[in-house]
Amino acid sequence: MSKPAAAFTPLNIAVLTVSDSRTLAEDTSGQYLADSLTEAGHHLADRQLISDDIYQIRAVISGWIADPKVQAVITTGGTGFFIRDSMPEAVKVLFDKSIDGFGEMFRLISKDEIGMSTVQSRAVAGMANGTGIFCLPGSSGACRTGWENILKEQFDSRTRPCNFVPHFLAQNPGHD
Repeated sequence: MSKPAAAFTPLNIAVLTVSDSRTLAEDTSGQYLADSLTEAGHHLADRQLISDDIYQIRAVISGWIADPKVQAVITTGGTGFFIRDSMPEAVKVLFDKSIDGFGEMFRLISKDEIGMSTVQSRAVAGMANGTGIFCLPGSSGACRTGWENILKEQFDSRTRPCNFVPHFLAQNPGHD
């Protein structure tokens, strides 16, 4: 007798855009992420746009990490090499565990799209207090790459052999 198909488990996901030049109305990257996660069946827990300041970034993300209703955070912007790009420095200190494969896979996938310019991406991810934090570059194209090729599938509880959902929900599933 086969096991029944797993049910989809919607997540509460917050979106943070870091930009010194855009307003929320001009934020195509954050809007893309918000639209995509809701189209996939998840809930937009919160959406904010702040300037690229290490302490503002930490304050907003720390609030979401402490909120038991937020299971994942996706950020866009601040992952480059310009003087104000400080997303990795802001969030890495918050991680309980880093998810090294996320940045590695993001750069591998985006190489086909933007060539060797992908080495300038400092996309990072980690877990903090059971909350997943995934930091993407600020372009809409980069957000589409990260969502469509990595996050959409890994945020889907039906993805096998594994996905991030049990980690966000503090479950320790058996391995079949």
